[in-house]
Amino acid sequence: MKIRNLDLSDNPINAEHQALGLPPVEDDITHPSRHPVMRIAVWAVTFMLIGVVAFLTTRLFNGTHQLTGWELITETLTGDAFWKAVAVGLLAQTVDGALGMAYGITSSSFLMATGSTPAVASASVHIAEVFTTGVSGISHVKLGNVNRSLFLRLLIPGMLGASLGAWTVSSVDAAVIKPFVSVYLFLMGLYIISKIFRTIQVRKEAPKHVAKLGLLGGYVDAVGGGGWGPVVTTTLVGTGQDPRTTIGSVNLAEFFLTFISASVFAMLIDETPWPTVAGLVVGGLFAAPFAAYLTKRLHTKTLLAIVGSVIALISTYNLYRALY
Repeated sequence: MKIRNLDLSDNPINAEHQALGLPPVEDDITHPSRHPVMRIAVWAVTFMLIGVVAFLTTRLFNGTHQLTGWELITETLTGDAFWKAVAVGLLAQTVDGALGMAYGITSSSFLMATGSTPAVASASVHIAEVFTTGVSGISHVKLGNVNRSLFLRLLIPGMLGASLGAWTVSSVDAAVIKPFVSVYLFLMGLYIISKIFRTIQVRKEAPKHVAKLGLLGGYVDAVGGGGWGPVVTTTLVGTGQDPRTTIGSVNLAEFFLTFISASVFAMLIDETPWPTVAGLVVGGLFAAPFAAYLTKRLHTKTLLAIVGSVIALISTYNLYRALY
């Protein structure tokens, strides 16, 4: 059988093949981002992001508002909701930039503590995350951090779980579901803390039950406003999968399920949390350099302990408010 698109460069894999008398490997192996599936994924993310920006711009300046687009911008910048969300976005992106996860959980915990319903908190977080996960996913593809098989196995189940979760949290009374969401976030906080005591040994065999894990991760992510990373990434890496390609694959899949969640929320929720969404995005942009500084200065286990404790405490407070 003829091998197409050979990589004839001097790379480590070809050096091993040459020593064994084997032909060079295919270009798709040494440069996974060039595979047609990865190219389609990158273009899909790009066009979907352009579509979101166009949709939001149209809603802002041509929607049925009592105020003009510029008046809405001014009102947003002078409102409390925007600046609270900026503060939450700063903290959440600092956590996510330093740990690679927990943006949604941190944001949702604080938004619920400030009075947002679970549906509005999750909708705000997912609409804001469309931008961050899109850029992150493209970056991982370009850097060769995506395992194509793992990405495809997570994609459809994750999107289905996200759709079901968004419908659940949007259709159930907030007073009923808030205690359950608070308990979930509390358990996720404890789970993050437990990572301090885990030792990971990388395995080469393919992970099992990926579709079920993706379905569960997508569902709890939409219901709790976050959890895709802590549920899916930590489970796969914790069972010994390669951290680099696991994180890249999970991040790329996260964009698509986040897009689905945000779309379902936009259709089902009457309350439009645009000031909160704008604040989360702005806060996240300013937090990126600080997150890099924390990553350099603080030990990972210290960050895990701080973040897990904060999330657990806030969730306990939210649970207390929901029950009493």
